[in-house]
Amino acid sequence: MEWILIGAVSLASGIAASMGLGGGFILLVYLTAIANVPQLEAQWINLIFFLPIGGLALWMHLKNKLVEKAVLFPAILAGLAGAALGCFLAGFLGSETLTKVFAGFLAIVGVKEILQLGGKPKS
Repeated sequence: MEWILIGAVSLASGIAASMGLGGGFILLVYLTAIANVPQLEAQWINLIFFLPIGGLALWMHLKNKLVEKAVLFPAILAGLAGAALGCFLAGFLGSETLTKVFAGFLAIVGVKEILQLGGKPKS
């Protein structure tokens, strides 16, 4: 039964990630809240999980001409710089602090979404 749940979460994460809808969030919440994986370990599992998914999604989006190639290289450079900084901070802060920061981030995003429910949708 556990493998079915892991498979379902992985499938949902992969689908959401390939569409740019935050599949990492789904997997990270499952790993930390349900599977009781420590935050740092869950983060590296999440990153490794999304390397092939990101590559496949990029290939599909390039094939379907959905990528603005002019911004691709600067976006990759900025993403790599952000990843390096994030790895440094993750090692410096520790698992307990990262868990609290992640929970705070989720709370802020949740409140923002609730407050925008009655507003006009962005086009």
